[in-house]
Amino acid sequence: MTATLERPAARSVRGHWIDDWRPEDPAFWANGGAAIARRNLTFSIFSEHIGFSVWTLWSVLVLFLGPAYGVDPAGKFLLTAVPALVGAVLRIPYTFAVARFGGRNWTIISASLLLIPAVLAAFLIKPGVSYGTLLLLAAVAGVGGGNFASSMANINAFYPDRLKGWALGINAGGGNLGVAAVQLVGLFVLAVFGAGHPGIVAGIYLPLIVVAAVGSALSMDNLSQARNEKRGMRDAARQPHTWIMSLLYIGTFGSFIGFGFAFGQVLQVQFGDVFSTPVKAAYLTFLGPLLGSLIRPVGGALADRLGGARVTFWNFVAMAAGASVVLLASQLKSLPLYLVGFVALFVFSGIGNGSTYKMIPRIFALKNPGDEHEARRLSGAVIGIAGAIGAFGGVLVNLAFRQSFLEYKTADAAYLAFIAFYALCVAVTWAVYRRPGQSLTGV
Repeated sequence: MTATLERPAARSVRGHWIDDWRPEDPAFWANGGAAIARRNLTFSIFSEHIGFSVWTLWSVLVLFLGPAYGVDPAGKFLLTAVPALVGAVLRIPYTFAVARFGGRNWTIISASLLLIPAVLAAFLIKPGVSYGTLLLLAAVAGVGGGNFASSMANINAFYPDRLKGWALGINAGGGNLGVAAVQLVGLFVLAVFGAGHPGIVAGIYLPLIVVAAVGSALSMDNLSQARNEKRGMRDAARQPHTWIMSLLYIGTFGSFIGFGFAFGQVLQVQFGDVFSTPVKAAYLTFLGPLLGSLIRPVGGALADRLGGARVTFWNFVAMAAGASVVLLASQLKSLPLYLVGFVALFVFSGIGNGSTYKMIPRIFALKNPGDEHEARRLSGAVIGIAGAIGAFGGVLVNLAFRQSFLEYKTADAAYLAFIAFYALCVAVTWAVYRRPGQSLTGV
């Protein structure tokens, strides 16, 4: 006990590696552990925030693609679906990378990789560029989507179970704010420089990316224990709860990121008489992602207090209601009601993001009583898998909008699909985690 009080985190001679990390030990946590975790959380949030901005860069850049680019609405939805797809795929190897390289080291690498899509977008987007080139540039921006998975897996290892909902909610919420931030940057560029300068949006992020990489190098740490958990993904893939939570995360995060990519385009297509110019749509597109991001930590805190499954269950009920309001507003052609429903969807998706991620470590703590290391090993891997599959929901949202507009000239079919999916999530959450008599009703 004396050694713990004097040296809460034993560092090896390699510098930023921590060899002794016991967050569940109250003395360890009080005598330096909490401060180290907060420092890593702070720089993790900033790096992840920039990653989200780069990932969703094309939700803004498509607003700059006027008639001179020759891209129709269906083509624009594809341009936003591609980075969502690439980001979803990259989340699996990014989660592995934490164990392979260390959380700090991989944050430096992943932040530095953001320079590639930012530089390309800053200099190559101009009238006359081929649609194939635009697709390639959009795909490269997908590297920003991987940052979330590695960041969440890393922070999950730093915090004790009683604080995971809050810590993961703060980490993810700060990252999610990157969606709203890049849309505000886009609004600024549209208002000040006009729609003819899309490269400025990406150029603004170049110095911020450098700050993220340097800050991570100077202030973050690696946990040695993470390097001993390389089989976590394989073992997690054998757990039924991995796939159940992935389904639920499609409904929460998939909705958030999908709507974040698509909202501006949907407004322009469905209410073209009101949003006749990109800047008019940009005045509203940031609002939903902003509120959804800010409220995500609230979802985590509510889950800490009330239970993740309870919050998630009622949250999906609310999301189904929100999608129903959007469908009604679309049929009535009521813009105010439409905005109310869509903002509600963003808010509830943010709450659900926090509550579902709180459920993951709790599930494996209950399934592995007394084995803290095994619970943390599996939950860290499941966070990576669920994060990847959940991000794929963003692709599905954009493809649903694209197909609905192509077939019916309206998004109503997409809204019906969303309502049906949220109803499925309500049923699954109740059957597995809320039904009386189930072994995991305490999740």
